[in-house]
Amino acid sequence: MFDNLSQRLSGVIKTLRGQARLTEANIQDAMREVRMALLEADVALPVVKDFIAKVRERSLGQEVMSSLTPGQAVVQVVYQELTLLMGDHNATLNLAARPPAVILLAGLQGAGKTTTAGKLAKFLREQMKKKVLLTSCDVYRPAAIEQLRTLAQQLETDFFPSEVGQQPEKIALDALDFARKHFHDVVIVDTAGRLGIDEAMMDEIKRLHAALDPIETLFVVDAMQGQDAVNTAKAFSDALPLTGVILTKLDGDSRGGAALSVRQVTGKPIKFVGVGEKVAGLEPFYPDRMASRVLGMGDVLSLIEDAQRGVDQDEAQKLAKKLKSGKSFDLEDFKQQMQQMKKMGGISALMDKLPGQLSQAAAGAQVDDKAIGRLEGIINSMTPQERRKPEILKAGRKRRIAAGAGVQVQEVNRLLSQFEQTQKMMKMLSKGGGMAKMMRGMKGMLPGMR
Repeated sequence: MFDNLSQRLSGVIKTLRGQARLTEANIQDAMREVRMALLEADVALPVVKDFIAKVRERSLGQEVMSSLTPGQAVVQVVYQELTLLMGDHNATLNLAARPPAVILLAGLQGAGKTTTAGKLAKFLREQMKKKVLLTSCDVYRPAAIEQLRTLAQQLETDFFPSEVGQQPEKIALDALDFARKHFHDVVIVDTAGRLGIDEAMMDEIKRLHAALDPIETLFVVDAMQGQDAVNTAKAFSDALPLTGVILTKLDGDSRGGAALSVRQVTGKPIKFVGVGEKVAGLEPFYPDRMASRVLGMGDVLSLIEDAQRGVDQDEAQKLAKKLKSGKSFDLEDFKQQMQQMKKMGGISALMDKLPGQLSQAAAGAQVDDKAIGRLEGIINSMTPQERRKPEILKAGRKRRIAAGAGVQVQEVNRLLSQFEQTQKMMKMLSKGGGMAKMMRGMKGMLPGMR
């Protein structure tokens, strides 16, 4: 999402590296480039003006250490100001209320409220060990109610039913009563949205808020809306006592302006970001980590946390012991690695969080997460013996496997080529080859990369 912004900011830093010291003249030139980069990223104009003024003041002030080069000095100041712009620290959910704590989700239609309700339920259950009840007050769209019901079933989370024609306030109060009687810790209430802000929608959400008195009122906003996202957030903030914001579709083709603007415009912290369609795609928002990603420094901490949640530690240890004992990495191991990668959000999510130098080492690779599913299908069409001994796969076996997986023989050959490269990578790691060396050879090595 931040690729263009990161490239523009990197260009500014490179220009300053050639300067002996920071002066008003070269700071002026650098800030002009930073301003253009932020405006192109759809950051709100008042936010850009305020941000540039603060960076310029600090860059020319006494805070810049003499031991830093001009480029390093500006990176430090821009990083700190970006972090402050997005909220300074991670703002957690406040559930300090007599159970059940109520979380009310508000936002426009299409922002992803219903999906976010399911993601939030999963997060609360797995990360905070809460018993959650989901309910929908969107009495205008039967599909929204059914979608939330399906999500609840998928997540094995309790769902309080509602129907078109019912009063939203009655649904909410009945759900709250049900939650009290069945000892739920949290009730998540999904609300109706519109294609645009209107008086009827605002009146309804205000009545719901008054009836429920939620501990958290979260505004769900689509990051791909850009400048419109900020305007919508401001309207909801004026109408409701919001406690936080959830940015959805942060992995989409957006320019990042909403992430950099919404905190400053509304005065409310971004608490979560949604990435991908899967129910696991909800991450707590850390301003310092996002600032690091904007500046091309990656988000290694989030990557480690994803690995801790997604990777089966027992399987990882078994593989490590197997490689250490001198046994070869086979296609069954390859399949397990793909499954672990899917749990971490896929290759695109992995690459997005790598620091600039490592991601550049794999530059030119075309990422296709859907390819992982196709490769799994090919491996599933093999016999256990073929998975353990890929060297026996000759023309006749390849044709049979291709027919079983519904692909061309070329796809089977491509899988075997990627497997062989991954096998080499595993040998490199087992001999202590080093991460940077491994990343330089990544192109075509991981499934879904070309």
